[in-house]
Amino acid sequence: MAKLAFSGLKDFLLFAIVCVLALSSSVSARPATFLQDFQVTWSDSHIRQLDGGRAIQLVLDQTSGCGFASKYKYLFGRVSIKIKLVPGDSAGTVTAFYMNSDTESIRDELDFEFLGNRTGQPYTVQTNVYAHGKGDREQRINLWFDPSAEFHTYTIMWNHRHVVFSVDEVPIRVYKNNEAKGIPYPKFQPMGVFSTLWEADDWATRGGLEKIDWSKAPFYAYYKDFDIEGCPVPGPQNCASNVNNWWERTAYQVLSPVEARRYRWVRMNHMIYDYCTDKSRYPVTPPECVAGI
Repeated sequence: MAKLAFSGLKDFLLFAIVCVLALSSSVSARPATFLQDFQVTWSDSHIRQLDGGRAIQLVLDQTSGCGFASKYKYLFGRVSIKIKLVPGDSAGTVTAFYMNSDTESIRDELDFEFLGNRTGQPYTVQTNVYAHGKGDREQRINLWFDPSAEFHTYTIMWNHRHVVFSVDEVPIRVYKNNEAKGIPYPKFQPMGVFSTLWEADDWATRGGLEKIDWSKAPFYAYYKDFDIEGCPVPGPQNCASNVNNWWERTAYQVLSPVEARRYRWVRMNHMIYDYCTDKSRYPVTPPECVAGI
């Protein structure tokens, strides 16, 4: 083995720091397998593990859809999953990826819902935020790529200041903490991570006008690169309030200038529905919309 020569104590200390960082990185960075963090919650015959559990296939047919959930709940943090959505004529199908407190009445929830389409039409993503049991905060965008052609990364980042929904690191929605103005914000209840593939042709595509074509079944969605970083519950009592958690740091309390530009671009060019401007549902603008979401 070759010997390493150091010109002085400074060089040796720098080398030691690099080694420690490399070791800590190799320990914390892990391409999680499905069963490390998740379990099947619905129709295990319709969820198939691939690549040694590093990827899964969800199946929807006329007998059933399916779903899975994280083994633990989390209070603040970030969750991301790479998904390849149902290809072709997927009208009437919904692939959902969301966080949910799993409480009966006063629930908190952060939703990605991917609404299937007729072949050739853009895929629509609906996001929604429930805080202290109040939802009905839907926004929809048309994706600027074909999400069924390859995997894309969908992320929910949640801290004390805001919730950010992102697609391939492009923010598509921000829900700010406006508690100071009397607006509920999800911060007291831990939430699990859930995903489902199911039939919703009574509303999913063009408000239910487009129905599932079961001759195209079975429908498949694929998942990989499961990543959850957050405060697990049960866990250390002070984790959720620890300002040293990376997701609570100053850099993550607001969008960066680059993120803000991308966010405006999505809103200007790809948003097709915003509950804040729907006067038929809300003659009086919801207070969080006035406060700035």
